[in-house]
Order: sequence, then C-alpha cells, then structure tokens
Amino acid sequence: MTNIAIIGGGYAGFYTAFKLEKALRRNEATITLIDPLPYMTYQPFLPEVAAGSIEARHVVVPHRRHLKRTRVITARVTGINHDARQLTVTPEVGENFFVDYDHVVITAGAVTRTFPIPGVADVAIGMKTIEEAIAVRDRIIDNMHIAASMPPGPARDRLLTVVVVGGGFAGIEAFAELRDLVSDLLKRFPELTVDDTHFHLIEAMDRIMPEVSLKTSHWVLKNLERRQAHVHLNTQLSSAVGGRLELSTGQVLETDLVVWTAGVQAKSMLGGSGVPLEERGRIRAQADLRVVDDNGVVEGLWTAGDVAAVPDLTGGGVGGYCVPNAQHAVRQGKLIAKNIVAVLRGETPKDYIHTNLGAVAGLGIGVGVLQVGPIAVTGFLAWLAHRGYHGLAMPMWERKARVVGDWILQLFWGRDTASIRAVQRPREFFAEHAARPTAAAEKTAQKRASRQAVGAE
Repeated sequence: MTNIAIIGGGYAGFYTAFKLEKALRRNEATITLIDPLPYMTYQPFLPEVAAGSIEARHVVVPHRRHLKRTRVITARVTGINHDARQLTVTPEVGENFFVDYDHVVITAGAVTRTFPIPGVADVAIGMKTIEEAIAVRDRIIDNMHIAASMPPGPARDRLLTVVVVGGGFAGIEAFAELRDLVSDLLKRFPELTVDDTHFHLIEAMDRIMPEVSLKTSHWVLKNLERRQAHVHLNTQLSSAVGGRLELSTGQVLETDLVVWTAGVQAKSMLGGSGVPLEERGRIRAQADLRVVDDNGVVEGLWTAGDVAAVPDLTGGGVGGYCVPNAQHAVRQGKLIAKNIVAVLRGETPKDYIHTNLGAVAGLGIGVGVLQVGPIAVTGFLAWLAHRGYHGLAMPMWERKARVVGDWILQLFWGRDTASIRAVQRPREFFAEHAARPTAAAEKTAQKRASRQAVGAE
C-alpha cells in the first residue's frame, strides 16, 4: 500500500489525517501522523482558557481518540531524506528510528516569534499552547491571592501588573480576556480595587488589529481604556531584565507577568533537510499545496498551514501568500487530503483558493468585534457571533459539546477561578514531607554499594 506520513498534528495535520481516513478506500494507503504532542490545540480558545471561561482539556483534540485509522507516533521528526523517502524520528525516550513514506505532508506549524530583547527569553511567556494559557491563568489568580494580604507598595503593584506585547488579534483577545478575569476576581477580593490592578499592552505600530477597519480598532481602544486597560501605540520594548520593562518612550513598568504575542514564525526544524524554503523560512509551495523547487514540483512532498508559503489566489494575502491563520490551515489540510487521493487515483489535484470570511474577536464576557468586508459589528452581538463561529469551528462534535457545556455552566455559576499552579511542581508537597534516611544509614548504604562494586570488579 501507499504510505502517507504527516509531520505535525495541528490544524492542517489533524484535518489531513481525518479527511484521508474518510476518503481512502480500505487497504488503499496507510496514514502515519507524527507530532511531539498527542493532541491538537484549538488556539482561538486559549484566551478564554486563560480567563477561566473554558476548561483547558476541552480545547484540545486527542489524536488517538479521533483518528481511528491513523498510526499516531508521539515524537519529533528530526530528519527528512526525500530521495530515500524516509523520515528520522526521535522519541522522547529511546533510540531514533525511521519511517518510510511515499507521500509526506509537512504541517509542522509555527512558533512564537521573538526578538533578541534583553530579558524577554527569561521572563516572558507566550499564548500559543494550552500549557501557556493555563500557566498565565494560574499566575494571575495566585498573584491576586498573595497581593491581597500585602500592604500597598511597589511589591504589590508588581504582582498586580500584567503586560501583553503585541497588538494583533491574539494579543488583544488575551489582553481583554485577562482584564475581564481580573475585574471579575475583584468581587472576591475586598482588599483590592480596580485601581490597584494595572494592565498595559505594548504595540510597535500605530494601530492594533490590522485585520479590522481603523474605525473598529479605535472602538476597541476606547472600550479597553474604559476598562482601565491601557494600550501603548508606537512603543517598543527595549528591555525586560528581571521583569523591569523599559519602553522606547522612557516609561518603566515593573511586572511579574509578561505575555508575548508579537507574531509567529515557521518552525525551523527543516533547515538542512533539503526541503525548499523561501526567505522567511517557510516551505515553497504552489497553489495545489505541492512543494516546489527551482525545477518544479517535488513529487510526493506536500505542505500546508503556518509552515507553508502558499500563494493566495484571491489576491488578498500579504505579499501574495496566505496569511498564517486557522481559516487557511483547516481548509488547506482538507484539500491536501483530497489532492493526495486524486494523485493516487490518477486525477488532477485542485488549487487552493479561499476568500477570507472576515474577522471576529472576543474581548471578554459580552464584548466582541466582528468585521466582514466593510461591515463592522461591535459589542454583545459581535461577542455572540464570536462564540457561534468558534463553537462551530471547534473540531469534533464531542469537543464542541464540552466547550458549549462550559459556556452554559458559566451562565449559572460564573467562570472557574480555581488555581492549581502547584501542579507545575507535582513532587514538591510529597518531597517536603517524605521520610529520608539518617546520615548513618546513608553511610552504611554507601559502604555496601562500594563493597559490591569492588566485588564486581
């Protein structure tokens, strides 16, 4: 049978495997999906996870549960030898091994893009994985518990200051949702007021949310300002050493939480693999999602999603290419499955073409923005549209039901504000109270081990 390997289990990779399972005849081909994580994360819901509106496990789609006919390998691909049609796979434990293929689909996705600003790599956290969203939520809630018992002063202000870097959709949604979380938490902390909390967003450009109209972005700025969430436009971060943020305007912010959302970049695992890349490190592709080099199509090599430079045939893409977002990744993954099946059956693959449906963002409970062409909607209706769209876009009905169930429960009991930050240090409690051998017992054990070693020699 034909062997199809998929590198990456995010939007594009998951949907490629899912649609291949449905389109392939039995015994027509094998499917192998390789990813270091055993699940796909629905990233548009990460701000709501960070704000306690959705249970974290409900926004991830386990590969093995929903891919019934796919061989799932939880490991990293560390080498691609396309001439030999072979992948080098590195598991978390054990030796490297090889996976043979006839067609390989590279959907490795993207990582958070950063710049060599002093301190950022040490103090900042992203908003691209479910683990990061959980950590941000727990940090904010724990900081409020600690700050509530402290006297006013710089130390308390630092705990109650949240800084987000990046004014795109991801940054604004995270910023607004976290502001909403803290405003809600203040009802349970009589020791604190909204004036004690400080929210700042840093954006290097002269506007936020380029996906919406300028008028809509101004509405968002005014809404955030009313909620005491301040946006610094035309401002760059110069240093973040030790949580002391120095801005290009000369302002200094002391904070315990820096959330970095200033863009994404293609994963760099492909360097030296022989896969043709363009200047930004993305894989060169043509409109039917086959990889191309200077000589034309590279047979058996496909790509999609954030890692791919796919021409935008609608003419609306930045630089002529599809922008890295979920809309394109999901649809490209579905088309790759159809195109691979077409090639296997001697048919012609189709070009990818998709007109952007618009943009929708949630800015906290009851607040949102929706932009469809020249039409803009703000406020409660846009928030309903945001939840409606993403509720339907969430993969798998089982996962949709869990997310909608969280929203319904929130109507009755509010958001879940329980912090379990200690789960990031699971052995700490046990180790603190565990009985340990005395010094004499340790010496006896060391002597016994020494005698055994001598005897073995």
